[in-house]
Amino acid sequence: MHGKAEAVPASEVMIAAQPRSAGVEWPGSLQSLLATVVIATFVITFVVQAFQIPSESMENTLLIGDYLLVDKFCYGEAGIWDGIMPYRKIQRGDIVVFHYPVRPAQHFVKRVVGIPGDRVRMLNRQVWVNGVPLKEPYVRYSSPVRDLFRDDFPRLDIPAPGLEAGWWLQMRKLVEDGTLIVPEGHYFVLGDNRDESLDSRYWGFVPRENIIGRPLLIYWSVRNLDNDMAVPASRSDKLYHFAYALTHLFQVTRWDRTFRLVN
Repeated sequence: MHGKAEAVPASEVMIAAQPRSAGVEWPGSLQSLLATVVIATFVITFVVQAFQIPSESMENTLLIGDYLLVDKFCYGEAGIWDGIMPYRKIQRGDIVVFHYPVRPAQHFVKRVVGIPGDRVRMLNRQVWVNGVPLKEPYVRYSSPVRDLFRDDFPRLDIPAPGLEAGWWLQMRKLVEDGTLIVPEGHYFVLGDNRDESLDSRYWGFVPRENIIGRPLLIYWSVRNLDNDMAVPASRSDKLYHFAYALTHLFQVTRWDRTFRLVN
């Protein structure tokens, strides 16, 4: 800002001009650095965490290349903190990030369709819960071909490609009158892109302890470099993608999705 410089008292000039010894300064800097690290570690561990969407299973709600901030604090366990902290229960319709039950090192993101005690079934792609059809305006169908196992679930007479053997056996014990009963402490999840989603139909329920949190915000969204930006197929390795994104930041960013709330 332009204008007259304000007069500084001589005492402050003298104080500012006095050199500080390195021995006095570095402990304070180290303390500040450690405090920053501790706060950042706490936030990443307990409050929010960043995730990237690698697949098309949640289109068009979440796209490949969306980078999410996930609220790890919203689903509290039952205990003394419930009346103090802003916890909420997992509800139908919630999008959740969780450890994939088959390979817990992987993170999946899906939408909760069935909560403990629910009776779930699908008839010609329509999801029914406790005898009531769900209204799902976010769902996308990308295949014109009908698949009996995928679209009329649960089916105990037809196996499907990608079906986990253990789930195929467990499912038989949980189906009653053509509906799948969600057991206590577990959740039934589906991808919004129903025809292209590896979800509870194929590997089973998500245990409560596997759920990490709920996506809050798309803090950055980058186009699919192989398709949208015509990156040569021979150069489609991750290092090249990273370098290309850095040098073409404004072109590859989906600005209409950046800082969008997830729901």
